[in-house]
Amino acid sequence: MATHETLEAKVDQLFVEWNRPDSPGAAVAVTRDGEVIYKQGYGMANLEYDIPITPTTIFDIASVSKQFAAFAIVTLSHQGKLSLDDDIRTHLPDVPDFGNTITIRHLLHHTSGLRDWVQSLSIAGDLMDDVISFKHILKMARHQKALNFEPGAAYLYSNTGYNLLAEIVETVTGDSFREWTDTHIFKPLGMTNSHFHDDYEMILKNRAYSYQAVENGGFKHAVNNTTALGSSALYSTVEDLAKWILNFDHTRIGEQTVIEQMHERGMLNNGEQINYALGLNIGEYRGLQTVGHSGSWRGFRSHLMRFPDQKFGVVILCNLDTFNPLVLAEKVADIYLSDVLGPKEVSESEKTKEPAEETEPEPLTPDQLREFEGDYYTEELDTTYTIRARADGLVAQHRRHDDISLTYADDYFVGDVWFFPEVRFTRDNTGRIIGFELTGNRVRNLYFEKKRH
Repeated sequence: MATHETLEAKVDQLFVEWNRPDSPGAAVAVTRDGEVIYKQGYGMANLEYDIPITPTTIFDIASVSKQFAAFAIVTLSHQGKLSLDDDIRTHLPDVPDFGNTITIRHLLHHTSGLRDWVQSLSIAGDLMDDVISFKHILKMARHQKALNFEPGAAYLYSNTGYNLLAEIVETVTGDSFREWTDTHIFKPLGMTNSHFHDDYEMILKNRAYSYQAVENGGFKHAVNNTTALGSSALYSTVEDLAKWILNFDHTRIGEQTVIEQMHERGMLNNGEQINYALGLNIGEYRGLQTVGHSGSWRGFRSHLMRFPDQKFGVVILCNLDTFNPLVLAEKVADIYLSDVLGPKEVSESEKTKEPAEETEPEPLTPDQLREFEGDYYTEELDTTYTIRARADGLVAQHRRHDDISLTYADDYFVGDVWFFPEVRFTRDNTGRIIGFELTGNRVRNLYFEKKRH
């Protein structure tokens, strides 16, 4: 039987490459059978002032925040203040009527069809180090013109849905989302270093800065000015999140029925069950059930994972964009649960696959390419792109972005940046180009109309 000391040394070994005075790093906490059995920090919270990471270092935990918004909503439903099957416009009447009812449950399970604000605002020209406020995000949601799909028809991750959940908490309770979560979650659990960050200018002691790796082996500061309440923007520590993990097994806040409901997986209109519950992913690792969530924003990377049957949990918070905290969390589980884990499976990415044969489409002539030139405007995001022809394809130009190359792929064009993935031009009945639809990732069929000059 391995001793605590040897297990802890193995965990430390996982983080050794970052545990230096010139590198960002991570904090980890491990829980088992109702108690914290290990917590440690590695690397630096701030490279400019040589401040090390400890278990009390505060990180932006990004999308791990979503389970707290879900807990708030389920608690209010159990208090009779709302129903998960309410039309969201009952509580937020200024959200557009898309002709299909979006329920609170749709928001919780990412089945609403609402466009994700991260990609939408990028298309609009916002840069991720701009000030992106909660009000800014809600304003974008209120200007959406069409859904990605009919509510309940598909699962497509949408941060926007969780921002609307935070707004519903404010509308229903009369408290700000930060106030409600402070009063009903963080203070009762003794999570003294946790809060939803609703003021990007707020001075916060013990905060980790976020960093991006650069080519020469160095790092740069990834500025974080975002207050995306509900979907993200929870600032916390591994010490505090360990208390949250323990509450799932020994509830100090929330009735057991609330905890159980958070684990109910979503259902699509066709009866298909999805793996996403309420702010939680229900999964499996080496034969054991897992409940968890990842987070990623600027240089922050986070993962919180529980093995409910083994009453085991691990939380990892990092401040460097090249970290993969899910893989690290699994390796921590390998160390502590080695006697009950099943055999390691080969991941899909490691299985060798025959490359598919691709046929290159016939290139377009310069005259054909020039036909697409012009200014294209979308009212939904109030932004314009200029399309220009080049020898090898098209380029999309925007006043705040570098030029985006568009490569011809049969009947559509593929962009070379993540937020501008696929462009399909539309024509009128005379064959004249009148606009294009931008689609892919978390935004589908966003229409741009060609301006007439």
